[in-house]
Formats: sequence, structure tokens, C-alpha cells
Amino acid sequence: MLHRDLGNPRHQTNMHLHYELPYPEGSRGPSPPDADAASFFSLDPDTPGLFRPKDPSVHRPLSARQVLQRRLHWVTLGGQYDWTNRVYPDAQPPAFPPDLAGFLGALFPDTVAQAAIVNLYSPGDTMMMHRDVSERADRGLVSLSLGCDGLFMIAPNDNTGAADAACPHPRAGDDAAGGKPYLLLRLRSGDAIYMTNEARYAWHGVPKVLKGTCPSHLQAWPARDDGAFAEWRGWMENKRINFNVRQMTE
Repeated sequence: MLHRDLGNPRHQTNMHLHYELPYPEGSRGPSPPDADAASFFSLDPDTPGLFRPKDPSVHRPLSARQVLQRRLHWVTLGGQYDWTNRVYPDAQPPAFPPDLAGFLGALFPDTVAQAAIVNLYSPGDTMMMHRDVSERADRGLVSLSLGCDGLFMIAPNDNTGAADAACPHPRAGDDAAGGKPYLLLRLRSGDAIYMTNEARYAWHGVPKVLKGTCPSHLQAWPARDDGAFAEWRGWMENKRINFNVRQMTE
């Protein structure tokens, strides 16, 4: 996904608001594109200024390493959530990646994967307490995590205390507990949570990502034994990737 779908120009990221993204040539090829050729990890990590600001008086140019290491916080798949108006646009969204939809459907058959927010966390990032209320369907939410361990907090739905929408990206310094009763879970790589029934609209957030807990077999990713992406070896070592998947409509 981080090769193929991040490199799809129809999938929005937090970088789109202020930057022109240097999509690799492979991302403009046949559909589905070759994942390696479409990948942002195919870019030279240290070439300066690949990501050009829309307003140079406000933001400075960035290299691929600067973006992928710390500044890329989220990418949307399928339904492209409008973070300004907190709605899903009426326009036809990009198709949800069919291989991911099939995988998720086999695990969670009661939820049709129509939209996902993929959050990329580094140690020090948090997610404020929030509820996901913008979908027209009340099917369960799927949360799947890879990489470093993260603490997941879920609290009763009492209609008070936090933003009434999904937070668009990991943040730092939020007071996640708010003095209310909550359940705190340590999620490891490969763990999944299914929020359904009474938990569907519960407050939830991520108060901490635990540095140095990425499984050893993932730490070198995206570098491969054939030498591909060697410049990016170790990128995953201090990352937590969370797929938050939802069904927008019945």
C-alpha cells in the first residue's frame, strides 16, 4: 500500500494542502501501476526541494526524506474525507484498493471497506480523543496496526469532551484522558480492533507510540534483499502504521 496507493495521485495526504507532490513516473502508468515504479520510496531521499511549496513565502522546499520521515502524517484511500468541512464529498471517490478490500472483508464481513485513513505515527506523535461520526452507515470501524506498539485509549460515549469527528493526523501533546474513565490497550504489530455496537461511536485516541518496539522482520522495510530501496533501509524501525477503515454508506 505504501508503495502503490500512496503513489496514486487521487489519494489525498496531509501534504497536498501546502505542497506540490513529485509523483514518480510510474504513478502515471497503466492501472494498477507497478508498485515499485509508483513508489515515493523510488525517489532519491536527499535530492533537495523535490516537494515544492505552493507558497514559498510560508513553507520551504523539502526532500523526500524530510517528508517521509516526519512530515507525512496521513493518506486517504477510497472515500476522500474533507477535513475542512468534515464530510465525504458527493463526487465519485477513487475505488478502494480491491486486494485490501478483499483481505479486510474476509476478516470483518459485516463492514464493507469503502474508505480508510492511514495514519503514519512516529514516537512523540499522539491522536486526540475523538469519535468517527461522518459516515452514513453505522457499520463497525476496523483498526489494523503495523510497526511499533501503540497505546490505544477508548472511553464511554457520553457526548462530552472532545472533537466530534476523526482527527486528520497524529498530533503532539493532547490531553487524551480528560479525567474520564477509559480502557487502555497496548496494540502490537498485527493487532486489530473492531469497534461495533456500543463501541461504534465511543471516544478513542492514541496517547503514545512506543519507540524501538517494531518487530525485527519489519525494521528494514522498504529495503529488500535484492537491493531495491536500500537508501531507505530502517525507515520502518520507528514507525507505526494504522489503517482505520470504515463503510460510508449502506
